[in-house]
Amino acid sequence: MAADTVRFSLLHRTCKLVVLLCLLHITVTVFFYVCSLDIRFSFAQNQQSKNESSSAQAHRVRNKDVTSGTEAKVVEVKKELVPQEQNRVQTRPPEELERCPETSPLLVGPLRVEFNRPVDLDQIRKQNPDLVLGGRFKPRDCVARTKVAIIIPFRKREEHLKFWLFYLHPILQRQQLDYGVYVINQDGDQVFNRAKLLNVGYLEALKDYEYECFVFSDVDLIPMDDRNTYGCFSQPRHLSVSMDKFGFRLPYNQYFGGVSSMSKEQYLKINGFPNNYWGWGGEDDDIFNRLSSKGMSISRPSGDVGKCRMIRHDRDKQNDPNPQRFDRIAHTRETMYKDGISSLVYRVLKTEKLDLFTKITVDVGKP
Repeated sequence: MAADTVRFSLLHRTCKLVVLLCLLHITVTVFFYVCSLDIRFSFAQNQQSKNESSSAQAHRVRNKDVTSGTEAKVVEVKKELVPQEQNRVQTRPPEELERCPETSPLLVGPLRVEFNRPVDLDQIRKQNPDLVLGGRFKPRDCVARTKVAIIIPFRKREEHLKFWLFYLHPILQRQQLDYGVYVINQDGDQVFNRAKLLNVGYLEALKDYEYECFVFSDVDLIPMDDRNTYGCFSQPRHLSVSMDKFGFRLPYNQYFGGVSSMSKEQYLKINGFPNNYWGWGGEDDDIFNRLSSKGMSISRPSGDVGKCRMIRHDRDKQNDPNPQRFDRIAHTRETMYKDGISSLVYRVLKTEKLDLFTKITVDVGKP
């Protein structure tokens, strides 16, 4: 009995060992089978990807061979769209722009103004790439606080005009103005009439744009500080406060010559400039009398900000001092309602929209 029990126990252990070995064998077999499936699946995926890539590449090559012309057109269209897309990103629509600040952050203050080196128009064009035809400009990043027409009475002062354009365009752009420059050229060799040309400039500029402010500037005066804003104020503005010609001092308190500005309302209130001042002098004092008679006063920047330089030159022919100016000034209050913008007569001979300014040649008659 004891021997039988020993043999049974030995057989039992042997069977358990065999069963364990079988289980181990089955486990190892299943493991390697699963691994082999993953490897085959990955290999199949890689092969499929390669085949699809090769097929797509071959398809593109065939399409390129067949439709190369169309593909070229698509590329050209994309190239044409790039600048438009850049402009769209860089410049917001006008309705989204904020109003420009009252004081432009672009101003630099005192400027060095010299006339010993000649300038040419090509140089000025390159330095002002944002100007549009007619000498027009408006800020891109904000809405200008005012629309300004710069009116320059003119005759045979081409070199002076170049200096004016060279210095003033950058200044006006830094001041963030929506502006246009109008050079009103008196035709012929009759006696010069500065005030009448300014009246012509006012009317002709309004045919172009809805200007709200008008700066009347002699062509030979250059500001020496860009904080001297070429805009309009609650009162008529005298901008050329301290000229080097007068030792950087105001010659007299009523002086309103050189460079001045008026809003459309202020200008119409005094019936514009007088038309009967032929030759040099008198019209500025007439304007001062007109403004005073309407209860307006002259505003000015400080003497430092209002500094300007005059380009030295001989007096123009047919612009001798007006011998009648003192008598006319004495009767301003009587004549201002019948002599001014309401009685202006002139004839436009030619209008030229140039890169840097609009030139309007006119016949203003004779004394």
